[in-house]
Amino acid sequence: MIRARWFLLAAAGLWLAAAGRDGLDRWIAATALPPLSVPTAVEVLDRDGTLLRAYTVADGRWRLDPGPVDPLFLDMLVAYEDRRFRNHGGVDLRALLRAGWQAARNGHVVSGGSTLTMQAARLLEESGTGRMAGKLRQMRVALALERRLSKDEILSLYLRLAPYGGNLEGVRAASIAYLGKEPRRLTPAEAALLVAIPQSPEARRPDRHPDRAKAARARVLARAVGAGTISADRARAAAAEQMPQARKPFPLLAPHLADRVTKADPLRQTHRLTLDAALQRRLEDLARETVTGQGERLGVAILVADHRSGQVLASVGSAAYRADRRQGFMDMTVALRSPGSLLKPLVYGLAFDEGLAHPETLLDDRPMDFAGYRPQNFDRIFRGEIRAREALQLSLNLPAVALTEALGPARLLAALERAGVHPVLPGGQPGLAVALGGVGVTLVDMVQLYAAIARGGVALPLHATGEAAPGHRVLSEVSAWQVGDILAGMAPPAGVRAGGFAFKTGTSYGHRDAWAVGFDGRHVVGVWLGRADGTPVPGVFGADLAAPVLVRAFARLKPAPDPLPPAARAALTVTNADLPQPLRRFRSRLAAFAAAPGPAVAFPPDGAEVERLRGGLKVVVEGGTAPFTWLADGAPVVVGVTARETMLDLGPGFVRLSVIDGEGRAGRAAVRVH
Repeated sequence: MIRARWFLLAAAGLWLAAAGRDGLDRWIAATALPPLSVPTAVEVLDRDGTLLRAYTVADGRWRLDPGPVDPLFLDMLVAYEDRRFRNHGGVDLRALLRAGWQAARNGHVVSGGSTLTMQAARLLEESGTGRMAGKLRQMRVALALERRLSKDEILSLYLRLAPYGGNLEGVRAASIAYLGKEPRRLTPAEAALLVAIPQSPEARRPDRHPDRAKAARARVLARAVGAGTISADRARAAAAEQMPQARKPFPLLAPHLADRVTKADPLRQTHRLTLDAALQRRLEDLARETVTGQGERLGVAILVADHRSGQVLASVGSAAYRADRRQGFMDMTVALRSPGSLLKPLVYGLAFDEGLAHPETLLDDRPMDFAGYRPQNFDRIFRGEIRAREALQLSLNLPAVALTEALGPARLLAALERAGVHPVLPGGQPGLAVALGGVGVTLVDMVQLYAAIARGGVALPLHATGEAAPGHRVLSEVSAWQVGDILAGMAPPAGVRAGGFAFKTGTSYGHRDAWAVGFDGRHVVGVWLGRADGTPVPGVFGADLAAPVLVRAFARLKPAPDPLPPAARAALTVTNADLPQPLRRFRSRLAAFAAAPGPAVAFPPDGAEVERLRGGLKVVVEGGTAPFTWLADGAPVVVGVTARETMLDLGPGFVRLSVIDGEGRAGRAAVRVH
């Protein structure tokens, strides 16, 4: 009978326990959980995964995906916060009882009984910690979380949400802000500090309360020694490490490009770019150095790409990403500007392809009238007949316009389109001024065009994300090599040692833009300087201002340039005399040349008697084309002067004066000198 009673009592107990367990299960299962997908920052990474830029979440907090975290930090965290994290079901009854007993015995809270899961629950709901109702709610959510998530997923929630003072949330944001590094590799001191701060995030901020932060770090280190996580010697060394004194800024590399890619794909959480973070940082430093001391409005942009793959390696949109007088928020790599002389290499390459010219062909550099369009050279000097090679290296306007007329401006624009450049015409219809920069393009456009020349004439669209699109042939391999060979012979900027790469400079009308674009056997670099608002910069020249920056950009890219390719197999490398007759001298088929008058001795007039001045005999030439050579009785007196007025050192007596211009024409006068 007694056995039967005990059996009934035991059965009733088991039934009550089972009913309680089932009730608890139903209670836990009915828990309304907050959203478990915690928003984290949109990140922009370089080719190796280095953080270039991150954006705050909607409420302005820095909350990043934790990514890889040093195992030492995780070990210290568990040892300090929740030793039985891997074994309990969300609530640690032993820890709760211990915390309660200590509080009752000491009259105040000595240690908390919250598990990491309970802390994650509190952070998810942004609830308080002090009231009993709040604690019970955390326990219920913690029990529910343990049924929905794995231990690693719960730990990841904590690593995202743990508060670190100010607008910092999560271990990665704190590691970057306080330590200036990713949390994947931490010293014991750094790991202990990041474990300690969330317990009292505002009071333990190392940038505001370093002494409190140091004391909290020491407690974490002591607990780690007790748990066997680190040795006592390592803990003593860690406790002696200096505390970080200030909060560091988050990375802000390539901010303009980051804005563009995130705007183009706003739903993507992580954007992986082809950029090299270290190179980007070096070139942003160069941009700042370039404008230092150059006034408050001069801006700069730099773009670097691998022309073999089309990958963009660095993109500097301005000297500083801020609203200043340089308008630093504007991305000048994609701003429409006039390219000046940067299109001339394409003009020559197309002319070579069409059989109109060869690098050794003689071109006319003299006054020309193209149906009312009368361009001038930049220096307003005409050089007569000149080889195409020298005409391009000197960036003469008249030969380039004559070649463009023979090609047709539409042919030039079509070649730009094939290169992936989409020029904007101010008047809608292409004219000969396109060859001299009368069109709107971007720095990205120009770097892409020169990349096509460097690649043997095949354009491959530049890209910072994804894969390159198929390219199109713009120039033949021979013409592309010929143009590159000419540009490789450019004189380096004054005072700068350069070599090993081909380059071209350009200056837009009114001195608004200064350009330099160059390439070697692997990379292409473009530089723009000017004012973002398009106003002139007096005295700015591409050769003087942009070219030295180009040279320094190559120096920061790599120790030495990659060799340029050898001559194309089919290239005709001969002198002018050995060219086929039609290629020896170019004559425009369409231009109506207005023959300029030959030189004449304007002073002294023929038959005059004149007196020598203290500096000699003053002579003046009118008409003709500079430079001028003056002769007295057939002997040269002054050679190659560009001025129309000069002084000749002549003795008294009769003399036959002759002046010969740059085209070989002569004017004469016979005078008597007293």
